[in-house]
Amino acid sequence: MEKRKLGQTDLELSVISFGASSLGHAFRPVKMEAGLEAVRAALDVGITHIDTSAFYGLGISEVLLGVVLRDVPRDQYTISTKLGRYGDDRFDFSPERVAESVDTSLFRLGVDFVDMVFLHDVEWTDYRENIDRALPALKREQEKGKVRYVGLAGYPFGPVRYAMERYGIEVTLNHNHYMLQNRRLVTKFLPELKAAGVGVLNASPFGQRLLTHVELPSWHGANEEVRKVCRQAVEHCHNSGVDPAKLCVQFSTRHPDMSTCIIGSGNPENIRKWAAWLEQPYETELIAEVEQILAPVLDVEAAYGLPENLDPT
Repeated sequence: MEKRKLGQTDLELSVISFGASSLGHAFRPVKMEAGLEAVRAALDVGITHIDTSAFYGLGISEVLLGVVLRDVPRDQYTISTKLGRYGDDRFDFSPERVAESVDTSLFRLGVDFVDMVFLHDVEWTDYRENIDRALPALKREQEKGKVRYVGLAGYPFGPVRYAMERYGIEVTLNHNHYMLQNRRLVTKFLPELKAAGVGVLNASPFGQRLLTHVELPSWHGANEEVRKVCRQAVEHCHNSGVDPAKLCVQFSTRHPDMSTCIIGSGNPENIRKWAAWLEQPYETELIAEVEQILAPVLDVEAAYGLPENLDPT
């Protein structure tokens, strides 16, 4: 699988990364063996970056990754995790918890260092206060060699911009902002990120199920108009005999400045399909038709984070 350099780091990431939220039952319960096999399938098809969080399954995702990666040489994969969010409404960005969380993640994963650690979903809090508390503490763990690169993972751009300007972060992970329905990561923010040398990890090409036939989770942030139009786009794909997920994967991995696209599944067969779709011709005509359907809701923002922390539209 193709690899791309991540910003100004020395990391090269596979253009698809394995999102291990599925191991923490983020969307549905996943049987343990199926989840472990999904990670093995990802490695088999050349997916060499894995992303997880202390939040996913209250640590279960990290534990299961530690099990399945136990016999995989450390130089055959890169891994990122997140800290600060530990439950739906449980946040702790204190310096003490940052240090504890890094050590706990290392223990669960069975590694001596992680390639990236992100502050997780700080937009659900007073992000300025918590970035000021957590990032210096995380950089101290970086100085100890436990973490290679630090950044933010979330939805709105404001917290990332604040962290860039004050702390010179090296990487960021952003979800739902470079997919068929929303390209704002490229059109509104990418020039700033490139100028600052910040490496970009894109996530959620399906819009957290928005562009699939599967029911949306209760916490999904899209409004009703976006949901309706996206259902029309999905139906058009089905009528054309093409899985809409194929279009999403092909589109969201295509931009050369997106080092990787993080996609999660507890189904090994899904992962094998993603890799196969990268080798198949780009669905130019059908993607153009879907873009026409989605035009009325293009770049319409979802509601992820406190209202005062959301980006202006």
